[in-house]
Amino acid sequence: MGYQPFDLSDKVALVTGGSAGIGLGMAKAMAQAGADVAIWGTNQERIDAARKELEITGRRILALRCDVGDEAAVEAGFAETVAKLGKVDGCFANAGVSGRGLKSFLDMTTEEWNRVLRVNLHGAFYTFRTAARHMVERGEGGVLVGTASLAAIEAAPRGEHYAATKGGMISMVKAMAVEFARYRVRAHAILPGWISTNMTANAVGNEKFAGNVMPRIPMRRWGEGDDFGGIAVYLMSDASRYHTGDSFIIDGGYSLY
Repeated sequence: MGYQPFDLSDKVALVTGGSAGIGLGMAKAMAQAGADVAIWGTNQERIDAARKELEITGRRILALRCDVGDEAAVEAGFAETVAKLGKVDGCFANAGVSGRGLKSFLDMTTEEWNRVLRVNLHGAFYTFRTAARHMVERGEGGVLVGTASLAAIEAAPRGEHYAATKGGMISMVKAMAVEFARYRVRAHAILPGWISTNMTANAVGNEKFAGNVMPRIPMRRWGEGDDFGGIAVYLMSDASRYHTGDSFIIDGGYSLY
C-alpha cells in the first residue's frame, strides 16, 4: 500500500461546537477521511441534524449536549466520549460565543465580559485539560486544536473580551505544544477570518458591513464551515506528526490586504 498520510482510519476526533459552522465542517471532513467522531453542542435540534449528516459517512458518530463552560459537564462528556468511542486522538476546542453589540468598551459590563470568557477561554481550558490528561495517560500521542480568530492578532474595537479569549487561546496552545511534545501530543490554533456561520449571520447579512468587508477579501466570498475540513484532516493525520505550535490563518486572504 502506498503512502496514505491522510487516512484517519482507527482515529477518534472530538469537536466541541461541532453541530454547525466551522466545527461541523471539520467533523464531516474527518469522518469522510475515516475517523470516528464525537461532536458536542448546546442546541439539541442542531446536534440531532448534525448527527444524521455525519452518520451518512458510515463512521461511528457520537453527538452529545455539553456546555463547555461547565467544568463538570466537560468531565462527564469526555468520560462518555471515551466510554463509547474508546479513546480520543484529536480534540478540537471549537465551541465559542461572540460578543454582544456594544457602542464602546466603556459600556461593557462585568457580566458581559464573563459571559464570553466562560465559554471561549474557560471552556477551552476545561476541554484541553481533560483531553491532555487522557492523551498523556494513554501514551499514544494526539493533537489539541483550538479555534481562535483574526481578532487575536488584529484590532477588535468593542470586542475586547472576544479578542482577549482568542489571544489567550493562541498563547495556551503554544504553551501546551512545548509542555506535551515529549508525549507526542501536538497543539495548534486555527484563526478564521470572516466565515458565514450562525454566529456571524447578523454581520455578514448587513449590507453596509458586507460592502465594507467583502472588497478586502481577495477571494471575494465569505468563508464556509467546509473550508476548514482540510486543515482538520491534516492536523489529525500522521502527515503533521512533526508539526506543532502553529497558528493557521484561514481567511481568504483578508489579513493580507
